[in-house]
Amino acid sequence: MGIEWLRPAAFLGSMLYAIIGVLIFWITFLIIDKLTPYDLWGEIVEKQNRALGMVVAAMCLGISIIVAAAIH
Repeated sequence: MGIEWLRPAAFLGSMLYAIIGVLIFWITFLIIDKLTPYDLWGEIVEKQNRALGMVVAAMCLGISIIVAAAIH
């Protein structure tokens, strides 16, 4: 295995896939935020709704796992 991951092509490819994964995650979160009848971010941050925060956290983990599996 060694230090093959330090090659510029491998490193830049990994960075590109990481950026693509973050963009897909963010776009998916925005779509889900628009589909819900209330503002998720405002409900979590301003009103301190912990239950909704845990639901959104689980949703984020699920989306992240799907994106990571698709990219991997």
